[in-house]
Amino acid sequence: MQTTDERYMRRCLQLAANGIQGARPNPMVGAVIVARDRIIGEGYHVRCGQGHAEVNAFASVRADDEPLLREATMYVSLEPCAHYGKTPPCADLIVSKGVRRVVVGCEDPFAKVQGRGIQRLRQAGIDVTVGVLEEECRWLNRRFFTYHSKHRPYIILKWAQTANGFIDDHGQPLAISNEETLMVSHRLRAEEDAILVGHTTDIREHPQLTVRHWHGPDPKRVVLTRHRPLPQLVDDLYSHGIQSLIVEGGRQTHESFLAAGLWDELRVETAPLTVTDGTRAPQLPADVNLYNQLSADGHTVCCYRHCTDI
Repeated sequence: MQTTDERYMRRCLQLAANGIQGARPNPMVGAVIVARDRIIGEGYHVRCGQGHAEVNAFASVRADDEPLLREATMYVSLEPCAHYGKTPPCADLIVSKGVRRVVVGCEDPFAKVQGRGIQRLRQAGIDVTVGVLEEECRWLNRRFFTYHSKHRPYIILKWAQTANGFIDDHGQPLAISNEETLMVSHRLRAEEDAILVGHTTDIREHPQLTVRHWHGPDPKRVVLTRHRPLPQLVDDLYSHGIQSLIVEGGRQTHESFLAAGLWDELRVETAPLTVTDGTRAPQLPADVNLYNQLSADGHTVCCYRHCTDI
């Protein structure tokens, strides 16, 4: 049975997920204000450069509920910021509102925060609880956490294969996805910063790599050439602020990322069709955990996590 803190933190996560496109490159954050077992305010970070989740939550409190702030608990999925960026520090705002208690899902890995927001709240005499649904809160912002802790983009390897394990038909391009799985694939593209294919795939197939079966921004197009080592590529993407990367190349491109340990997720679509020969799909590494699975008209999309901490 979930605790009261977990129940309201789940609401924070629901709210935060609404910022999947607009909040980038900032993290997705949700905030809920509770008094007398009732939500009196809530909000999320809608768009980079605009109000943070805490600001929007306070703004939603009705005038006749404002006196309740002195006895309220604020839930926030990520540690409140404690520095001046495009907006003032949220930790100072919380202190000024006189909130009695703050529950934080997880600490912020960003160097200018990293515990300073929590420290600021505690120094002001606010009761702070940290780590409620921490794994879920970290998972929601896995791109942000990977970028700031590992100094590289969050990397998703993605391919489609036949039921007997081929990614093409005798070396020729093969349409494997169906209408629904194409939509799922293009939704992923809209949620990530960049998409990469290998030089051979780019020359042979001229892939568009756009979000034409969904809505949202097209990811930045990246082509891996033979003269561009992966560590250099990853460093370049990091230096340009790319927080997430989808790899949709051929077998050789995928295997180079797998061999270098440069991956965080695998997404593998298997279609109910077979060919007699072609290029074999990459082998799944041993250190994976299946975390989600989608079935659509005989097609199966399996999503795996790398068995490492985010």
